[in-house]
Amino acid sequence: MANVIIGIHGLGNKPPEHLLGKWWKDAMTEGLKNSGYDTGLTKFRLAYWADILYDKRQDPDEKDPASPYFMDEKYNEAAGDFSAEDYTTRKRVIDFLGRQMNRIFLNEDLSLNYSFISDTIIRRYFNDLEIYYSGSILDIKNNESFKAGKLIRERLYSLLKDHRNDEIMLIGHSMGSIIAYDVLTFLAPDIRINTFVTMGSPLGLPAVISRIAAEGRQRGISNQLTTPPGVSGKWYNFSDLHDKVSFNYKLSDHYFKNIHGIKPADILIVNNYESDGVRNPHKSFGYLRTPEFSEILNEFILSEKLSLIQKTSRRFNRITKNLKSLISPAGQKNKP
Repeated sequence: MANVIIGIHGLGNKPPEHLLGKWWKDAMTEGLKNSGYDTGLTKFRLAYWADILYDKRQDPDEKDPASPYFMDEKYNEAAGDFSAEDYTTRKRVIDFLGRQMNRIFLNEDLSLNYSFISDTIIRRYFNDLEIYYSGSILDIKNNESFKAGKLIRERLYSLLKDHRNDEIMLIGHSMGSIIAYDVLTFLAPDIRINTFVTMGSPLGLPAVISRIAAEGRQRGISNQLTTPPGVSGKWYNFSDLHDKVSFNYKLSDHYFKNIHGIKPADILIVNNYESDGVRNPHKSFGYLRTPEFSEILNEFILSEKLSLIQKTSRRFNRITKNLKSLISPAGQKNKP
């Protein structure tokens, strides 16, 4: 049994798989170094799916900004002079608007009000997500059509099966967090995940919540949204308050504890990614090198060096603690 980190990227076209994987590793290594950790990065594998939706990858050598294959946001190390602002007021406003949005768009059974508005927003701003939910991919050569969502999920499911006997840290960025949640809930509920990490996640958006709940009903699963059953250690959800994709960042308000007592731990961070002086608080590289994530990553890497007895003891203590948290002193199950 070994430790392995599995990442799944978000929406939009991407650079070639080998380059994106390298940049993810570079960002994590940079974060560990900046936080003073001298641990080497453990095995990493990327669930890459951009090639399913795009016929050609982004080209790091493309010089024409008008080209659809031009890359304007390559990996670069953090600028030393980056300074964060006071988020206090912004947090109050976002928290208020998030509550109002869910109250307006979500019914008690998690079905969607005004679905035409959400569908229009998804089609306009999240085209990949629309294809994931309802689109098909045409194989002209074989004259066959395949559901895009099924093909995309299979990429991650295959990696999880390959490492089902290992200790897994699964990182889902942006739309990748939706794919990860769906796979862990509907395809691989029996595969144990040590640490689940979501970054810049849209899992709190009403349109996404309603889609997950609807699929759960179709599969005969409870309408209540929970942490995927295989997540046995932690679920960390990282968000930057300027990240529009993770506007409804409080996943702990929507996802109940699973059988292990695990629910999302929402952590606000500052994403310091900049390219040519322009900030992008949604960029995966910025999330992957934050000190908050680096601390969790370092702990996961170090856990591989524990003996079997130490790992068993740690897992037993964690499970016992989580099970105790499921039941309140009054004997009632805790709310999400």
